[in-house]
Amino acid sequence: MTRSDLVALLGERFTQLTNRDTEFAVKTMLDAMSDALARGHRIEIRGFGSFSVNRRPPRTGRNPRSGEQVAVPEKLVPHFKPGKALREAVDRQPVEPPERARAVGE
Repeated sequence: MTRSDLVALLGERFTQLTNRDTEFAVKTMLDAMSDALARGHRIEIRGFGSFSVNRRPPRTGRNPRSGEQVAVPEKLVPHFKPGKALREAVDRQPVEPPERARAVGE
């Protein structure tokens, strides 16, 4: 599901909102989540999951072309851990290939 798919779904479900209002609400929510993670906060949505920031320590990598050693600096990366309800809901659903994959394979 893309951001525009989410906006369309919410617009269908909440007909009293205009498409512009729905788009603004989704943008505001995602921006607030991004800002919270950028400040190092943890976000928990009960029944869905939690978002946090993980630290990847510095390491030594290799340039695949030359084999030369390269210093890879420390990184802070977003991490998502699904909640129990989401894990169980996904486990119960049958797996269907995405629309594009089915069209290519046929």
